[in-house]
Amino acid sequence: MIYRQNKKGDQISQLGYGCMRFTKKGRAIDFDKAEKELLRAIELGVNYLDTAYIYPGSEECLGKILKKNHLREKVNIATKLPQYLMKSNAQIEKTFQEELSRLQTDYIDYYLMHMFTDYAEWEHLKTLGIEEWIETQKKSGRVKNIGFSYHGDTDMFMKLLDAYDWDFCQIQYNYLDEHSQAGRRGLEAAYAKRIPVIIMEPLRGGKLVNLPEKAKKLLKEHDKHYTPAELGLRWLWDQPGVTCVLSGMNSLEMVEENIRIAGSAKVGDFTEDDRMLVDQIKSIFREKEKVGCTACKYCMPCPKGVDIPGNFYYYNLMYMENKWSGRTNFAQVMGIRVNPGFASQCVGCGKCEKHCPQHLPIREKLKEADRHLRPLPFKIGIDIARKFMIKKKKDQS
Repeated sequence: MIYRQNKKGDQISQLGYGCMRFTKKGRAIDFDKAEKELLRAIELGVNYLDTAYIYPGSEECLGKILKKNHLREKVNIATKLPQYLMKSNAQIEKTFQEELSRLQTDYIDYYLMHMFTDYAEWEHLKTLGIEEWIETQKKSGRVKNIGFSYHGDTDMFMKLLDAYDWDFCQIQYNYLDEHSQAGRRGLEAAYAKRIPVIIMEPLRGGKLVNLPEKAKKLLKEHDKHYTPAELGLRWLWDQPGVTCVLSGMNSLEMVEENIRIAGSAKVGDFTEDDRMLVDQIKSIFREKEKVGCTACKYCMPCPKGVDIPGNFYYYNLMYMENKWSGRTNFAQVMGIRVNPGFASQCVGCGKCEKHCPQHLPIREKLKEADRHLRPLPFKIGIDIARKFMIKKKKDQS
């Protein structure tokens, strides 16, 4: 196993264990199977274990495995505060205490504010006294490192990076998401601030394992004969800003394979030929795109707040992956932001089209994207979620 350092110089295995995907047996986690897989991973050098309050049964299972096998001091536990549910400082403390109890520990190595999508969520936590709470926990040793996980756009991520003296952060990042969500720009900004970055969804929920046939053929013909998973993981570990890559490993074969790759993948190992292979595979995915947007952002900012590249990204995702994936990602990342950037905000001024290097008919394509991303059931769902969020903010103010 290769290790990378956090801000304090502590060693983190560059492969982390994502405990959200422990195998289920009926409705409950298959404890014996999860135990065998996790113990093997720890034996082979994995020391970063990621779970969360809202992952059903995950914290309890992880705590039980570590307690039973006397492994607590050999690993780093990362878990998360469901910040979107918090209404008071007392509730924050109660939730944290519950997590300590589930995990059968008296401290958390890496504690995250879970699933930020908007800077306003951090502002709300500040009104609840989160900064003072964090300071108290760190002084007492109950929290070693504080961070956040993120699912918004790049600009909002940059704002959050500067909002607090974070010890680490967690982002969705892979070669298909290179310029969406926090993206490469966010990763490199965190690296410049010496903030370790934990990577989730490194293989796009399996999409980068189950490649199109044309892409599989390219891999077979490549001189290194990478597996699809190996290509995606090595692409990540080639970047110095990547500290740890999470994998939801739920078989011994997957544990062995991922650790084999993690044991040799280093910054600088990825060759120009390897990068060309990734670009070719991305081009195969893009054959199904509806809009040839490169996310260069020359069209931005829109005077009416439309997130032009964001709308096009999720519209394309509907056809690169599937409609459900594109729409749900759109609803999660853009739909519940305070300032959502919907295509329907466009007034047709045409300013964007004057700056587009691809000469795209942006106004026409925005209308098209909005029709596909927000069919009536999704539009109603997003509207209800937004009304709930606005009501929640009023109740909290």
